[in-house]
Amino acid sequence: MKKELTIFLTAIMFFTRIPCPKWIDHSGDILQKCTKYFSMIGVIVGCFGALVFWVASYILPLNISILLSYVSTIWITGAFHEDGFADVCDGFGGGWTKDKILAIMKDSLVGTYGIVGLICLFTLKLFSLFEISNQLIITIIAGHSVSRCLAAFILYLYPYARTENSKSIAVANNFKLTYLIFNIVIGFSPLLLFKTYWVFLAIIPPFIAMLLLGRFFKKWIGGQTGDCAGATQQITEVIFYLSLLVLWRYI
Repeated sequence: MKKELTIFLTAIMFFTRIPCPKWIDHSGDILQKCTKYFSMIGVIVGCFGALVFWVASYILPLNISILLSYVSTIWITGAFHEDGFADVCDGFGGGWTKDKILAIMKDSLVGTYGIVGLICLFTLKLFSLFEISNQLIITIIAGHSVSRCLAAFILYLYPYARTENSKSIAVANNFKLTYLIFNIVIGFSPLLLFKTYWVFLAIIPPFIAMLLLGRFFKKWIGGQTGDCAGATQQITEVIFYLSLLVLWRYI
């Protein structure tokens, strides 16, 4: 029980800014196992964003409440996945070989492709959430959990592309089928809170997007990296919101 708690707290410490006990560390063995809680972290982050939205909505306009909710999720994760998305935009936008792409993605500076990509991403998220007036709190939670579940598929289906030692290798390597199943159960659970089970159709477009992204990563760099998983999370989150909009318009 204590070991499992250590793994869970390690996941919280690695993927968020939430304070954890001092005895929690980043050992490679624990980091490999903490990926089983990837979707659970999504639920936690989503609940935090939903809470901020709920409180803000009582005193502020809808658009500002949504913006504050979004900012709060960026803050609590330290822009962990947004940074990965920007790195992927820069790497694949400016590199034409595997080595060049990986080198650009490793660079801490953000380039033009990354900035433009983030602007487009943020705009799509905010406008999508603003248009979703139906069950918005549940939508925020589900968006974070479902997208992290789909990012877990990337970790399971594709090998790690880098060869040098890093913390990301410990997270990305040896992602077991049992971890993926656990992520699926937790990641898709918030969908049960919606008033209709038709909402499960909204998983299809982001799932297809995840497969296309994985195929793209495999073609250019031979697999995935932590940045690729982060980019997958961000992209599938947006596509999930867009899918809900389409679903509620026509069904």
